[in-house]
Amino acid sequence: MKGLIAISTFIPFTDQQLQQAKHTDLAAFLEARGEQLRRFGSEQEWADHHVTIRGNQFFDQYEQRGGTAIDFVKKYFNASFQDAVQMLLGQNIAATPVEPRPRDRPAFELPEKNDNMRRVYAYLLKQRCIDRAVLDHFVHRKLIYESDKYHNAVFVGANEDGTPKHPGSHGPDQRR
Repeated sequence: MKGLIAISTFIPFTDQQLQQAKHTDLAAFLEARGEQLRRFGSEQEWADHHVTIRGNQFFDQYEQRGGTAIDFVKKYFNASFQDAVQMLLGQNIAATPVEPRPRDRPAFELPEKNDNMRRVYAYLLKQRCIDRAVLDHFVHRKLIYESDKYHNAVFVGANEDGTPKHPGSHGPDQRR
């Protein structure tokens, strides 16, 4: 029988088996494999992968893509459709999850400060009804200032040492 090409094994699944695999609870699937999850309200996050899980659905925060349990196993366990369905049905298919690739984070920078704080004071005092004494307290501690480019109020989040770690911005113009 020369010239025949080996074809991968086809496994016929019933519609019921496919539906069962597609609707497998992903958190239970991962926990059964010893994977770590963190709970966020009604959702869970697969630790170190930035993947949000809710029931049988997943969403990759960096790739802005998601899908069902079958899609999940194909992508993160590098499995074929056949193997993914078998794994989700609880059949013994040995597979280890693909290691997450490191994501480059942009360097942290606070927005440039404006020369004055007129717009921020006007906005926070008149529009948001913040007490002047409270606003003065945070301004003097350099935790609130006005951005130079868009004149937004910048709220500086700092660690215990007072080192700025993240900015929050709010104002009439929401661009950063």
